[in-house]
This record gives sequence, C-alpha cells and structure tokens, in this order.
Amino acid sequence: MKTMKTWPLLLLAAMLFIAGCSKKDTKLPVSAEKMEAIVSPLINKDGTEIGKVTMSEDEKGVTISITAEGLPPGLHGVHIHETGVCTPPTFESAGGHFNPTKKEHGFDNPKGFHLGDLPNVEVGEDGKVEAQVTTADLTLKPGAEMSLLDKDGSALVIHEGQDDYKTDPAGNSGARIACAEINKK
Repeated sequence: MKTMKTWPLLLLAAMLFIAGCSKKDTKLPVSAEKMEAIVSPLINKDGTEIGKVTMSEDEKGVTISITAEGLPPGLHGVHIHETGVCTPPTFESAGGHFNPTKKEHGFDNPKGFHLGDLPNVEVGEDGKVEAQVTTADLTLKPGAEMSLLDKDGSALVIHEGQDDYKTDPAGNSGARIACAEINKK
C-alpha cells in the first residue's frame, strides 16, 4: 500500500518537471504586438536600389524579409546596425551592430551574441536572394526597450563575406556591400 500512496506524488512531480522544462524552452517576443510593416529599399555601394527589406511584427516576434538581386554569389553575413543611415559606398554611417545588451559578436561566441546578429544568407549564382528570419529578441514598437525604431533608427547591412558566428565585432564578414535604413517614415 505504501507504493500506492507515493505513486500520485511521483506523477505530480513528473508533471511539474515536464511543465517547468517546457516553460524554460518557450521564448516570448519582446513586444508580441502586431505592428505595421516597414518596407525599406536595399541599396548597393553605388547607391542603386537592388532590393528591399521588409520588417513586420506579430505574436512570434519581428520577421525580417530580404529580397535582392545584383549581389555576389555565396554566403554573406547580415546584421542589424545601430543607426538608420546608409551612406554609400562604405555604409560606415550605420555604426556598429545593434547591441543594447552589450554582448560580444556571434551565435557561437560564449560571450555573445549581439541582438543585431542574424544568420548568413546565401545568394544564388544569379545574384539573387530571398531570405526570411524571425526573432523574438527585437521589437518595432517605437520607444520600447530593444526597439529597432529608437531615435536614430537602425539599418540592415549585408557584408561581402560570410559571418563566422564567433569573431568579435563582426564575424570576419568583410566590407559592407548593401544597406537598408530601418526608420519609421
């Protein structure tokens, strides 16, 4: 009879353990509010529009969509930078990576990662790319903590090479070759 009395306690403990594990793995978006989409032209080093970046927010987080052509084939690092200004040809006007949490760079860096770190995109042999990523770490809600729409906006930058996901400050991804200003217009 002793085992019959302890069995419900073991079952309850197991259920609480499973519930605790599932909550730990669940990540809620910063804002979780549906926000109006922002569509920004993506320009190259010559200042020519080569595509667009669309950012939208819903209950899953901020979805970033990139559509472009005229880029070199291969893998390219993509980052959100701290200032919404894209002055060709170097795009240094976009500043450093969006990093309000003051981490180091890279998904594989034990001290990282910047909130502006995004996965590499692969440009096809035809120079075209269509990519999409959703992150729960950012918001488009103006004035909110972790917002890409702070007083000076932000920028999405594509680099000439791939991000190694560990080297601070930019993953050895090379020069900035395309940029889109992320500002509330």
